[in-house]
Amino acid sequence: MLSSLFAPDALRLDLSGTSQDEVLAELVALLGLDGPDAAILQKLLKRRESLGSTGVGRGVAIPHTRCALVDGLRLAFGRLPPGIPWAAIDNRPVHFFFLIVAPPLEVSNEYLPVLGRIAQFVKEPDVPERLAGLSAPEDFFALLREKGL
Repeated sequence: MLSSLFAPDALRLDLSGTSQDEVLAELVALLGLDGPDAAILQKLLKRRESLGSTGVGRGVAIPHTRCALVDGLRLAFGRLPPGIPWAAIDNRPVHFFFLIVAPPLEVSNEYLPVLGRIAQFVKEPDVPERLAGLSAPEDFFALLREKGL
């Protein structure tokens, strides 16, 4: 279940960044890495964005990378109500961020399936509106469970 992969403290419904770098830093901070490791991870995510935006449209971005600084698949979710430009596929601002970080080699091989499940989840007609209406982290987990994730 996708809901079991998010640590309860890896969610923020009130991100405050005004640039891609600031938002990536806030998302990385949710994983609890120390300063130097967080900086390395942020650089890897920025490099991934330079290959092609992770903005999948409908106000959603799914920044993701593989990184030896984590020992297992790590997920975080952040919401930025005002949204920011992210070079998304539909050229609209991004408000919802699903961060995925996995080690270079993972026994469970969950990285790509999780990326796919999140991409499918955010394509559901009611999901962006439901994410916008979350009032507490518990609501996020309830939405995932309702959608069978």
